[in-house]
Amino acid sequence: MKGIILLNGEPYPYAINAGNALVYCCDGAYKWAKSKVRIDKNIGDFDSLDEVPYPPPEEVYPAEKNFTDGEIALKKIIEAGADEIEIYGGGGGREDHFLGNLQLLYKALARGVKCTLITHNSRIFAATGKIFLGKYAGKTISVLPFGGTLHIIESKGLKYEYPASISYGECRGISNISETAEAFLSVRGTALIIVNLGEV
Repeated sequence: MKGIILLNGEPYPYAINAGNALVYCCDGAYKWAKSKVRIDKNIGDFDSLDEVPYPPPEEVYPAEKNFTDGEIALKKIIEAGADEIEIYGGGGGREDHFLGNLQLLYKALARGVKCTLITHNSRIFAATGKIFLGKYAGKTISVLPFGGTLHIIESKGLKYEYPASISYGECRGISNISETAEAFLSVRGTALIIVNLGEV
């Protein structure tokens, strides 16, 4: 099942295809999302919202808590059965929240769930094993180690060859290009993939 999480960062300006997805909205994201996409559940402490959202929240969390609203939403939407998640509104705004939102990608992957952070002009996701990049042919792809050294086993259809490994703290995976519909990358370790799409 597809899940969608809406966050209170930079409002996503384009259409969101909710289809049969389960849609969870976090706190202040309601302000930009309420007229854009169907919302199934509102989640958070609502410290950045000056109205009662619809549907009314089942629980209001304390503002001083150990988890961000996004982390709570991720946990709940996975428990509800989502195995593929898109996050909107996770870029822009406060840099600490953006970096925290990247951690949600890692957490989802550890649970066996594909999770993509969708911003104005990029798609960001964590992956391991064989990573298919062909649908992004013609786009700039950046690959960074996520949580430790990334070992590059094999790659195909990319303009530049990667080194055998990229250590955590190195930037040698920035700005490659996916050139063919068969492009892929096989890795050991966890990769943070940033696909630069330009305006969509």
